[in-house]
Amino acid sequence: MNHMNLMLIINLFNKIKNFLLSKHKKNVFNFIFTLILISLVLRFLYWIFFNLNWRVVTSNLNLYAFGSFPFDEQWRPTLWFLSLLSITFVTIYGPKWNWLRKNLLFGWIGTVPLGIYLLKGGFGLTPVMSRNWGGLTLTILLTSSSILFSLPIGIILALCRRSSLFLIRKFSSFYIDVMRSVPLIAVLFFGQLLIPLFLPFGVEIDRVWRSILAFTLFVSAYIAEDIRGGLQSIPKNQIEAANSLGLNNFQINFFILVPQSLRIALPALTNQLIGLFQNTSLMSILGLMELLGVSRSILANPEFIGQYIEVYIWLASVYWILCTIMAFVSKKLEHKMTTNKGY
Repeated sequence: MNHMNLMLIINLFNKIKNFLLSKHKKNVFNFIFTLILISLVLRFLYWIFFNLNWRVVTSNLNLYAFGSFPFDEQWRPTLWFLSLLSITFVTIYGPKWNWLRKNLLFGWIGTVPLGIYLLKGGFGLTPVMSRNWGGLTLTILLTSSSILFSLPIGIILALCRRSSLFLIRKFSSFYIDVMRSVPLIAVLFFGQLLIPLFLPFGVEIDRVWRSILAFTLFVSAYIAEDIRGGLQSIPKNQIEAANSLGLNNFQINFFILVPQSLRIALPALTNQLIGLFQNTSLMSILGLMELLGVSRSILANPEFIGQYIEVYIWLASVYWILCTIMAFVSKKLEHKMTTNKGY
C-alpha cells in the first residue's frame, strides 16, 4: 500500500509538472500573478482604511470644499456645484433634442458667471471677499474661468497664425512660441507680483483674477496649437466649396472650419483642461488657498503635524476622481459630436 501511495503521489506530481510545462502554463502564471496582485491591493486597502488616521481629513471636509467661505453662505457654492453636476449629467445622458444640443454650450458658458455671482455676491447676495474663497470651490473657479477665457483667445490665435497678413501671422506665432517656452510658474509669478507694478496708481486687480489672467495667457497658446492642428486636418476642398457658394472668410472660418477643428481637437483640449485643473495647485506657492493650499494650512496645525500620508492620499484621490470625470465627459461628448454632426 505504501508503495502504491508513493506511485500515486509521483504520478500526480508528474501530471502537475507536465501541466505547468504545457501550453497552459501561461494561463497558470497569469492566474498566479493575478492572485499576487489582488493580495497586494487588499493589503494596501487594509492599510489605507484601518492603519491610517483619517481624522485629519474628516474633520476638515468643510475647509476642503469651501475654504473659509462663511458658513451661513455655503449654500451658494453648493448651488454652483449642483448646477455643474446637472449640466454634466445632461451632457452625458441628456435626451437628443436639437434645441438642447444647440444650447448646451451656452449652458456650460453660463456656469462661470453664475459661479462668480454666487461666490462674489452683490445684487441681493451678501458680498464675500475673494480671500475667503478656497478649497475645491476656488480650484474649480480657477479652472473653469481660465478655460472659458483661453478657448476663444486660442481660436483667434490659431486663425491669426494662418492669416495671410504678415504682421498678424508673425505676432501670433511670436506670442505662442514665447508662452510655450516659458514655465507656467514664471507666468504665475508675473501675474501675482509684476502685474500690480504696471497698473496705474489706485487701480488694483484682485489676486484671484490675476491668477485667472496668468492661466489664460499661458493656456491659450497651447490651445491655439491644438486648434491649428485641427484646422490643418480639414481638407482644402471644403474651403473651395465654401468659396464657390459665395461665403466670405469670416463665415468660412467660424461656421465651417472652427466647429470641425474643435471636434478634431477635443481630446487634446481635454488634456489641456485636465492639465489646467492640476496646475492650479501651483497657486498654493503664491498664497491662494485652493486644494493644496488648504492641505498645507492643515498640516501646519499642531494637531495634525506629520500626517502627510493621509492628506496627500486624499488629495490624489480627489484629483483622480475629478480628472476621470472630465475624461469621461469628454469621451461621451466626442462620441455625440461624431454621431451627431450638428451637435
